[in-house]
Amino acid sequence: MNRRLVIKVLGAIMLIEALAMIPALIIGVVHRDPNDAVSLLFSALILAVIGLPLWLLSKPQDKNMRAKEGFVIVALAWLLLSAFGALPFVLSGMIPNYIDALFESVSGFTTTGATVVVHFDNLPHGVMFWRAFTHWIGGMGVLVFMLALLPQMTGRTSHLVRAESPGPSMSKIVPKMGDSAKILYLIYTALTMLEFISLIIAGMSVYDAAIHSLSTAGTGGFSTYGESIGAFHSVAIEIIVTVFMILYGVNFALYYHVLIGDLRTVRKSEELKWYLGIYVFSVIAITIFITPMYGSVATGLRYSSFEVASIVSTTGFGVVDFNTWPQAAKGLIIVLMFLGSCAGSTAGGMKTIRIALLCKLGLREVRRTFQPRKVQVVRFEGKGVEEAQLSQISIFFFVYVALILIGMFLISLENKFDVQSNFSAALTCVSNVGPAFGAIASDFAGYGPFAKCVLSILMLAGRLEMFPILVLFHPAIWRKG
Repeated sequence: MNRRLVIKVLGAIMLIEALAMIPALIIGVVHRDPNDAVSLLFSALILAVIGLPLWLLSKPQDKNMRAKEGFVIVALAWLLLSAFGALPFVLSGMIPNYIDALFESVSGFTTTGATVVVHFDNLPHGVMFWRAFTHWIGGMGVLVFMLALLPQMTGRTSHLVRAESPGPSMSKIVPKMGDSAKILYLIYTALTMLEFISLIIAGMSVYDAAIHSLSTAGTGGFSTYGESIGAFHSVAIEIIVTVFMILYGVNFALYYHVLIGDLRTVRKSEELKWYLGIYVFSVIAITIFITPMYGSVATGLRYSSFEVASIVSTTGFGVVDFNTWPQAAKGLIIVLMFLGSCAGSTAGGMKTIRIALLCKLGLREVRRTFQPRKVQVVRFEGKGVEEAQLSQISIFFFVYVALILIGMFLISLENKFDVQSNFSAALTCVSNVGPAFGAIASDFAGYGPFAKCVLSILMLAGRLEMFPILVLFHPAIWRKG
């Protein structure tokens, strides 16, 4: 383990988090809330005081990053981000209990959107902006952001991106990883600004538009209102947010192909077809299920199109309470929580590419029962998929389900809520969705410290796709060499 390299990168991450608090600090000053501004200033100073020496004094002789260092850096970086990102919530008094604040911070950075906030009146503007900004930072990945700023800081950086990127493959769109990171963040920023402007035109205030565009971009779902997007009672706002939730669920590499005029690659994307197909099918099905509730197909379509986009993109915004929907509609919502969107997007879940490949792998095994001698290759995007990758996806599926079930059991030990609530809590945290069913439909404040810690670990494991967090518990990872 190259410990000096790990420490140096972690120092850089802490400095980046300190800088990231400055916009929220400015908003706190503008709104003339001294406590708000001071809490953000103190949090940034604490990060700077700790991070700067780590960055300056750690001088690794070997800057070549191996897979071991890459996975450890990603896991520890996200733990540090969450731990220090909770400070503004505590210092401002918005969430006085540190465990609750840590849960909120983890939920923000992992773009889950589960919250312990119960009352949304008179909350500090700066800290609320920080809360939404954590979604934006975590959506594309803080280490990807670091590579965009400091592409030459370490020798080989592909391991960082591989460990942090959502999906079974990296979104390396040009030969240099640092250049890829810059392009991805430029696209990310451009889409965020486009939604921000669109929401202002649709009638949102500048502050609300900023909060909700940041939350949509990270597919997180933190809002300034307890009723979420439903608080605005605006069809125009719902349509804008729906469109952008769908867009953020698409692999960002495809946007690069659009920009360079390579539309053929976009049209041939099998994952995109699966993703849009799942969305359209789910909207039609849920519209049929809920139309009798609302007495109008148009109203049913309005609510189903928004909620399906929110769940399948794992954003978690809401306009209605889907807990009141028929059982068939709620069952499909649970399935969508599990599925998620495309690899290389800001969304959570299993990812469409894995679901598609698991389906194809299952069909191949069925065909083998009556054609055992025929060589059958699983194909995706017009190419044969290696058996090693299929094996990795199968293992990922097993670990994913196992974490949900283990998490459900552990939080059930508190004996606070029923099995449905605990299952949906574990599922929504691992999938980084946010909303849940049953007694925790609106917030997670009712859970105790132990359950919140377990759910925080589940959120981190889900965002980092299991293995960076799990490798921290392997003794071999900490040995020298």
